[in-house]
Amino acid sequence: MYVSHLSLTDFRSYHQVDLTFGPGITAFVGPNGQGKTNLVEAIGYVSTFASHRVPSDAPLVRAGASAAVVRSRIVRAQDDGSERSLVLDIQLGSGKQNRVKLNGSPSRSRDVIGALRSVLFAPEDLSLVKGDPDGRRRFVDALCVQITPRLAGVFAEYDRVVRQRTALLKSAAGMRGARLDLSTLDIWDAKLAELAARVIVARHAVVAALAPYVAAAYREVSDDQGTAELTYKSSVEPLAAPGDPVAVEADVLRALEHVRRKELDRGLCLVGPHRDDLVLTLGGLPAKGYASHGESWSFALALRLASYQLLSHGPQQGTIDGETDLWVADSGPDGEPVLMLDDVFAELDAKRRTRLATMVADARQVFVTAAVPGDVPPQLAGDRFDVLASEVTRGG
Repeated sequence: MYVSHLSLTDFRSYHQVDLTFGPGITAFVGPNGQGKTNLVEAIGYVSTFASHRVPSDAPLVRAGASAAVVRSRIVRAQDDGSERSLVLDIQLGSGKQNRVKLNGSPSRSRDVIGALRSVLFAPEDLSLVKGDPDGRRRFVDALCVQITPRLAGVFAEYDRVVRQRTALLKSAAGMRGARLDLSTLDIWDAKLAELAARVIVARHAVVAALAPYVAAAYREVSDDQGTAELTYKSSVEPLAAPGDPVAVEADVLRALEHVRRKELDRGLCLVGPHRDDLVLTLGGLPAKGYASHGESWSFALALRLASYQLLSHGPQQGTIDGETDLWVADSGPDGEPVLMLDDVFAELDAKRRTRLATMVADARQVFVTAAVPGDVPPQLAGDRFDVLASEVTRGG
């Protein structure tokens, strides 16, 4: 698949822009702060209905405007060699629900997630290695949703249940000494355990499938300078059968029962996937705190390249979690996602730049942003757009 057209109205710094692309390499070149990242952010938003830079839609609407519109044409390959186009219109506003149209017909966001698959590597990804667990959880969840779009509803419902249950615990914590009716908490425990099991099973499966790709990508980009590994660490331990939702649900219920007194004392939800982490190790040591700056960059890059490979080719060994139909990977010519590299080559040394460029040069569609043309490796020569003060012109 690839994006053949992108139109923005009042998105970020753009009042209006219309761009046409082909497969292959496209570079956005211009000084920092001129609007290059806004373009790849918009493409990423079409794919995930979320920004890689901010947690809400409000900053995406241009100052002074009431709403923004992102319109894209996505070309998808068919098994018979033909192509079909999907036109996706998204209107987003501060504090308002998105209005979505697919080929002119109103749709729901959850129904069009997956129309475009994408992988974006940006400077912010360094926090995947050096930052808090929350960023790594979002990384895994976003990959789960790209693989199986219906999981978006599961994650959203789980977050809602955690908020409701936490509010109940806080209320109970404020009633110390009073006689409490805990029947309502039992109901929320059951709902949380059911949804938590689905989240944990999905994450375990995706991390297991991603791990060999991460190891291979790190070896390639770092010139075989260490072994990168990742494991999923659950707050519910031990898990007797991480791939069995029924068994995991029972494990979660037992863990909730074990910590109930602590939860009531503290007014916090202490068990569940919202407290889990993706553990990254390099040469057997935790990457966070032990890896050098260059090694951390290579690990973050390996996570994104591995995501790209997983989305393109599926798991290396068999089908993941066939019992619950977790894995819904596109096969054939349409599985490969759009790849975006946002201002990353300036952060890499010459060897890593060359290795990365070589690894992605044959991708179906790649978007690159760079401050100067020289930051784009020669292996990624292709179409170029110059960006200055949110004005985009085709470069030489």
